[in-house]
Amino acid sequence: MSEPDELYTVRAQYWLGHYALSLDEARQAARRPMPPHLKSEREELVLRAQLALGNYDKVIADGSGMDKPLSMQALALHAMYMSSSPDTRPSVVDKLKVLMANPEAASNTSAQLTACHIYLQANLLREALQCVHHGLTMEHLAMCVQIYIKIDRLDLANESLNLLKQADEDSILAQLAAAYLAIAKGSSTSADAVHILGGLSEQYGPSIMLLNCMAVANMVGGKYESAEGNLKEVMSEEFGGSNDADALVNIVVCGQHLGRKLADLEPYLNALKAVHADHPFVQGLVQVEGAFEREASKYITA
Repeated sequence: MSEPDELYTVRAQYWLGHYALSLDEARQAARRPMPPHLKSEREELVLRAQLALGNYDKVIADGSGMDKPLSMQALALHAMYMSSSPDTRPSVVDKLKVLMANPEAASNTSAQLTACHIYLQANLLREALQCVHHGLTMEHLAMCVQIYIKIDRLDLANESLNLLKQADEDSILAQLAAAYLAIAKGSSTSADAVHILGGLSEQYGPSIMLLNCMAVANMVGGKYESAEGNLKEVMSEEFGGSNDADALVNIVVCGQHLGRKLADLEPYLNALKAVHADHPFVQGLVQVEGAFEREASKYITA
């Protein structure tokens, strides 16, 4: 098991979705002396937490410029991608490809990780995997698990998970990856995911991310009422996740399994369409609704 360092809590809170707490821990860590490599990592974690909180302008301002480290420039590009309209995002990906062609990128694991995240969001799975497939860091291995799950290669996801466990079986990344894989394997192992996520929530406190994951695990296990409870907690005033895209999608799907009326689900669908118009779920829904309306119009009598 790896020994904790000055940034252990900063990383832990970030990985668990406690982004504001991660920022607070990073500010406290800045008051303590630390070696240069940890200082650089702290600055990167600050930008990553800001990015997760949607503070895109802040990340762009602090990460842009040829004088900034490559990893910071990559984070600025990620913020540009997230804040861009769908039709301009390909140009951001082109800029990323130019940045990653820099010889320094071959040894910059932080820039590789950020590039992987951007490629994943652009649905460029091959490019995303190329950034992390060597498994140079635990975060790279964790991303490999997620990508292999996405392409339905659970055998390879399990291999990457085993490498994570060999590095540090008790690490947060290994536990999260194990939960993701347990969910992907289906109802027979969904209870394992609920147990892992519940343990992390008890130890570090629940977050929007953890509650969403637990809701998905409960749905896979057929426990839709428990899942709905997780999602209503996300949307409560305490967590402020009423406009969280994952929670909105999950509660619509969960509501359908529970037989909720369309009138009960419409507020969530309307929020999704209003706040997350470019979300894949919304795009698919709009496409299906359009097809239905076109077919229905053929049967309308004059």
